[in-house]
Amino acid sequence: MVQRRRTADSGLLTLARDLRRRKARERRALFVAEGVRVVEELVRSPVEIRGVVATREAGASPRGAALLAALERRGIALKSVSTRDFASAADTEHPQGVLAVAREPRHTLESLAAEARRRLLVLDGIQDPGNVGTLVRTAAALGAGAVVALTGTADLWNAKVVRAAAGAHFHVPTVTCTPDALVRFLRAHDVPLWGAAAAGTPLDRLTAPERVALAVGNEGAGLSAPMRAAATLMVGLPMAAGVESLNVAVAAGIILYALRR
Repeated sequence: MVQRRRTADSGLLTLARDLRRRKARERRALFVAEGVRVVEELVRSPVEIRGVVATREAGASPRGAALLAALERRGIALKSVSTRDFASAADTEHPQGVLAVAREPRHTLESLAAEARRRLLVLDGIQDPGNVGTLVRTAAALGAGAVVALTGTADLWNAKVVRAAAGAHFHVPTVTCTPDALVRFLRAHDVPLWGAAAAGTPLDRLTAPERVALAVGNEGAGLSAPMRAAATLMVGLPMAAGVESLNVAVAAGIILYALRR
């Protein structure tokens, strides 16, 4: 049962509440992973976990009990709280009763130099947290070397983003930077930038270079002017008549899959 586990410091719940704010996450370099699946992935990763908050009910299912046992084996502090207190820190409408506070893996553009030899996925002003998380998950699944979030994109460590990525943050490096910084990095490492656009050259007519950065744009406005100006090529997906566009995460997944081939 949860109450028999090692108890975390009494400030962990307060910290989890505070981390709902982006400024707090940036200042502390911490984030919250909520839900059984995401915390399972977190426990299996090398990411530093500061502590876990859980309700008594979280250990009632076999999967929840197995997760709590895994936390105990790793010596991770756990604070048992009431369902009501947990809800004050949770980011979901129907919480699963477990969340972890962990340290953000820190990466910079320069630390991605080796990853630039593979595909890079660039998020240019993607505002929906669900889309951002799905894009991170897609990048990890399709072998992208890293995900770069440009100014105007939803915070990569927002709880909704982390949940939508289903643990992908712990397997693919992520970086946030300005468009200018990205362009300088790509030029310094001789990595071409392709932009995704409905009117771009159909992808099936192209041969992908050995390495390339793919930029996908805002859900409504598409790529920003700086990314359009920096792109060496605009690429698109041939679609049936009457269909103007695809969800940005779906389009990115199809293009990344095609680039693998």
